[in-house]
Amino acid sequence: MGEKMQIHHRHHVAAGAYYVSEQKPLLLQAFLGTGVGGALHCKATGIGGMIHLLLPEPVSRLQAGQAEKYAVTGIPLLVEAMLAMGAKRDAMEAVIAGGALVGPISGQDLGLDIGGRTVEAARSVLDSYGIGIKQSETGGFFTCSINLDMNTGECIIEPIGHKHIDDTRSMVQPDGNAIKKSIDRLQPIPQVALKVMRLIDEQDQNIDTIADEIRKDQVITARTLSLANSAIFTKKRPIESLDHALVFLGQDQVVKLIISAAVQSYFEQSAIGYSLCKGGLYHHAIGCAVTAEAIAVKTGTGDPAKAYTAGLLHDIGKVVLDQHIASIYPLFYRSTIEQQHESVLAIEKKLLGIDHTQVGRLLAEKWSIPESLANTIKHHHYPGRNGEFNDLTMIVYLADLVLSRFLIGFELERVATDALDAHLKRIGLTTGQFEELVDLVPPSVLNAMANVA
Repeated sequence: MGEKMQIHHRHHVAAGAYYVSEQKPLLLQAFLGTGVGGALHCKATGIGGMIHLLLPEPVSRLQAGQAEKYAVTGIPLLVEAMLAMGAKRDAMEAVIAGGALVGPISGQDLGLDIGGRTVEAARSVLDSYGIGIKQSETGGFFTCSINLDMNTGECIIEPIGHKHIDDTRSMVQPDGNAIKKSIDRLQPIPQVALKVMRLIDEQDQNIDTIADEIRKDQVITARTLSLANSAIFTKKRPIESLDHALVFLGQDQVVKLIISAAVQSYFEQSAIGYSLCKGGLYHHAIGCAVTAEAIAVKTGTGDPAKAYTAGLLHDIGKVVLDQHIASIYPLFYRSTIEQQHESVLAIEKKLLGIDHTQVGRLLAEKWSIPESLANTIKHHHYPGRNGEFNDLTMIVYLADLVLSRFLIGFELERVATDALDAHLKRIGLTTGQFEELVDLVPPSVLNAMANVA
């Protein structure tokens, strides 16, 4: 491995995807947590490729069509694509990374060890092709990136964000007044979005009323249409108006688009305190919303529309705290790396005197967000403490957990798994079915997040 890699155009390899290329000035890169990255390079031709794996093998026949997500089916796709481009199998070598136990670590993590099993499956497939593994840095507790320089064939594995942790200057802990000033200073979620949330909570989604409200706001209308044509929501034909969206996408989808578009401006007030890339908080929120909705549909627990909205809002408190964390990002990042036994909530309280779930609850009260959503915002890290709205909070917790372990590079987050068994049982699942939840993350979410990395 060389000490320094030249800077080229970068291609981010999304979770559940692969990419191949001929020799040229291009850097292939994947951000890894529990997921596993494999980089292959042909010394004879300069052809190379990278794959970002989520699971060792398909969980069900229904998901088997997304072959790139699994080690046993994805690596053969990568190898065959390189061979078709002209690579020589006997000149190929591999580098693998990832499969980490992202903290806080519990016995549940050690028992599941999805990353470890994905690594072993990847090794087995590579061995069946006679491809040797030149370098392997897998397991452990830390997130990393794998980087393949397509100009030289050099591959480097490095901790994510390592360039930002040298400066650990001390800070003055903000008091309650400073946090309150941040809450008051930030532009709130638009009233039209709050109105839509209340209609969903009351199960009174009068789409004509909602559409009339949205048409009065040109900015939100434009953002709604932009989202309707984005990688997450798009259909084959372009969506040109709210009326078109209603016809082509349906009422439920349009309601989700409106809420998502309306809250975007709120999330845009965050910098890079929590996020490892610009826009990371918002894209994590969208990903959590879509995944929570999928979990609600799969389990038949809770209303999918409510699950989507709760997933979208669960981290609103971070936007407030981000105003304070951004200035001491190195210290915050180093704390999340070195203090693996502590949750992000404990680190927030230590550095800021309050955590994002508490701030989120304050915001919910200030904006009169429905109580079911407010409780989920407050308890999504520890859903067992929630009571009346436990099922909704459980769903958001699980969606957040999946994204925090497998979609790395967007947000500094760690979600505890010490009570995962009981949480899954609450919605009719077993620990052995956790992989099915990982499989629920839609490809559209994986691909859309890659575009902002």
